[in-house]
Amino acid sequence: MPYVLRAAGLTDAAAITELLNAVDRIEIGRPETDLHTVEADLKRPDVALERDSWLAFHGDRPVAHGLLWDESGGERIDIDHYVLPGHQRAGVLVLAAMEARAREKARENGAARAVVHLHLNAEPAFETDVMRQRGWYVVRRYHVLERLLDAGEDLVPDVPAGVRLRSCAGEADRARVHALYQSSFDRHFDFQPRTYDQWLQDVDADALDWSLVWIAGTEELGDAGFLIARDDREAMGWIRSIGVLRDARARGLGGLLLRHAFAAFAARGRATVGLGVDTANATGAPALYARHGLTVHYAVDTWETVLK
Repeated sequence: MPYVLRAAGLTDAAAITELLNAVDRIEIGRPETDLHTVEADLKRPDVALERDSWLAFHGDRPVAHGLLWDESGGERIDIDHYVLPGHQRAGVLVLAAMEARAREKARENGAARAVVHLHLNAEPAFETDVMRQRGWYVVRRYHVLERLLDAGEDLVPDVPAGVRLRSCAGEADRARVHALYQSSFDRHFDFQPRTYDQWLQDVDADALDWSLVWIAGTEELGDAGFLIARDDREAMGWIRSIGVLRDARARGLGGLLLRHAFAAFAARGRATVGLGVDTANATGAPALYARHGLTVHYAVDTWETVLK
């Protein structure tokens, strides 16, 4: 039976979620994709669904999905790619369509080439030999970490003298978190500068529980660190971002923010919290997370190809 390839739409969100959870079960042993996450991705302002999304069908069943977006406005393009085992040919069809669109998108941006990134589980359902044959290669590895929570032990930490910690209370605090994010991540691998409005879209600001966003600082330095957490994942509480300005590192702010987030999730009845980290992060983040009891749940590789 031949595969049928078409663009995805918002009405496909539930079917895409089911497909991604089927891939989750294969790759990490349990479903961890939520419908609202898929819907948010399909609604990205830098995604034109008719040109930047794909679904491959085998009969009436969707067996592969792809999504392309463009944060850089230049040569850097990002894609997502999911395929069920036994349908690798459908996966290749989707991948080829995304590569062609990435070239086109880069040209639209005035770039001479497209540098495309794709995150795949370190043991993916898609056959990576196909990736290598098409000129893809791994450039980075990330770990998704997790930690069990205990409401009796994960209590709100004491704030040391000279340190201050507050919730993100309003528009001024949101703008401050954005500024801290841009400054603390500007030297990280694959960082893309974002305006305030773009960043609000990135964090899905309208759906974000801002009471789970905190700002930390010192009397000497002022606001110097932040943590953004989300409690809308079914599988676990999630720490989306945590950052501390370079001049404020090694002062305990990152650990304080982590412990505060653990306590907040434990008080809400969460059993597990997770976050993602670049294994080559040079700020000491992997060691900080290990000291606070976070262990590897699974690994994700960043694959890259350069298309001209």
